[in-house]
This record gives sequence, structure tokens and C-alpha cells, in this order.
Amino acid sequence: MNICKATKRNGEPCTLPANGKQGYCWAHDPATLEQRKRRASRGGRAKANRELPAIKTLLKDLTERVLSGDLERGPAAVANQLINTRLRAIEQERRVRELEDVLVRIEALEAKQRQSQPMKGARRW
Repeated sequence: MNICKATKRNGEPCTLPANGKQGYCWAHDPATLEQRKRRASRGGRAKANRELPAIKTLLKDLTERVLSGDLERGPAAVANQLINTRLRAIEQERRVRELEDVLVRIEALEAKQRQSQPMKGARRW
């Protein structure tokens, strides 16, 4: 069994089995880069989808405790501000992932454009 010839980010050699002809594992093979990026993008969305129900539950509990008188409004207001900050952070992460996805797609289009031989006088985008 061949071992991947890539080096991990921490400088250690990769220990995964090499699958491709180039001697890389799936995680390091340049041929699987686009697929890995798509999966990573989906994974980020899944994280947000798990966090939002928890935040909604927290807000519901906070509201019920304030309305029942179990929690004073001052600490509840601070908690609500912190929850809103968390929601803004989740939204910002989503926007960054979306932008990264668009950039990957643009880079792929530009690479295809460079590979094709444009005819003289053809418009470049």
C-alpha cells in the first residue's frame, strides 16, 4: 500500500493511503480539489443549520423566563444582545463561505478560458 506523499499543514507527512496515479490521497490530490471545496462549503451550511434551532430554543426559553418573572429584564436584555451578536457572526460566516464559493467558480471559469484558444478578435471577459 502506497502512502500519500503530501505534507500536512502542521508539517508532518500525511499517513493516508495514496489512491491516485500522482501518489496523493483523496484529501491532497489536486484532481479532487473542486469536489473538496464543494463539500467543505456544504459542511459550513450544515453547521449553521444546527446552530439556529439551538438559538431559537434559547430565545424561547429567555422570553418565557422574562414573561414569567423568573429572570429580570436587565440580564435578559444582555443575553438577548449576546444572542444577536452570535446570529450576526453566523450570518457573516455564511456570507464569507458564499463569497469563497463564488470565487472558486470564477477561478474555474477563468482557468477554462485560459485553456481554450480564443480566436483573434474574440471578446474576453
